[in-house]
Amino acid sequence: MSNVLSRRNVLGAGLAAGATAIATGALSGTAHAQETLGGPLIGAPRGDQLHLLTFNIRYEGGDASPHTWDERRPLVAGVLKREKPTVLFTQEGLYGQNQDLLEDLDGYDWIHLGRLGGSRSEATAVFWNAKRLKALEYDHQWLSDTPLLIGSKGWGNNVVRMLTWVRFADLRTGREFYVVNNHFDHQSEESRQKGAQMNLDVIEPWTAPVILAGDFNNTPDTPIYQIFADGGLVDTLIEAEEQVTPVYGSWNGWDPVPTEAERRIDWILSTPDVRTLKAGVNTYAEDGLTPSDHWPVQALVELP
Repeated sequence: MSNVLSRRNVLGAGLAAGATAIATGALSGTAHAQETLGGPLIGAPRGDQLHLLTFNIRYEGGDASPHTWDERRPLVAGVLKREKPTVLFTQEGLYGQNQDLLEDLDGYDWIHLGRLGGSRSEATAVFWNAKRLKALEYDHQWLSDTPLLIGSKGWGNNVVRMLTWVRFADLRTGREFYVVNNHFDHQSEESRQKGAQMNLDVIEPWTAPVILAGDFNNTPDTPIYQIFADGGLVDTLIEAEEQVTPVYGSWNGWDPVPTEAERRIDWILSTPDVRTLKAGVNTYAEDGLTPSDHWPVQALVELP
């Protein structure tokens, strides 16, 4: 059994305590909002640090002006250019949107597969700084009883859902680690819970550190959060040595005013051997417009 699951009892209790703290707002007083207009929330990592950013960029074609992709693309690109993540996890992006991001970013590589196969439909794409990281292997799985069947679905979800994982080598340190990008179902609780367990099954054999991120369409006071906790994962926003923002809800519904009362459904989780230095929810907006209907979530970490 991997070192992830061998610690599940102690860490599960700690993650559950974190969820309670979020629900009561107890943690927000220890954080401070980042107010520098146009400046980075975390910015380029230093030394051996890795900067992780997960961002549901909202699919193209679903919204009228001023929320069209053509109007939002500069805002999304601006956030990413300021933050300079080492690894970027995106959800909902269509093939053309993700190509736009790759064009807007300098020196990044990516892995992409639409949830219906090839370039079709949305993807759980992973981008990375190619000067810093090298992808060693990767795979995609569908959240269903037939996880290797492209486009498969089940467990009560009407929308095809999937995950993408990548094993990286850090070209600076030689260390290896894994990342997993998810987009859970917005309707089926059975799909979310079985999807969480599938993630734990996927990462169980891995011995290197794991970062597991995505849009989970559930808040921390729900069963899937506890499933991850029982599986030995920790919430980087709660475990961070410095919370650079309050524990804002990550779903904004196009409202540019952040609040801790909104739904925190986008998470960056990790195995406990990963040290989280900083974490926050990036609430950048420009002229009252948000880059997406989700805020990006960020974490600055160090590997053991």
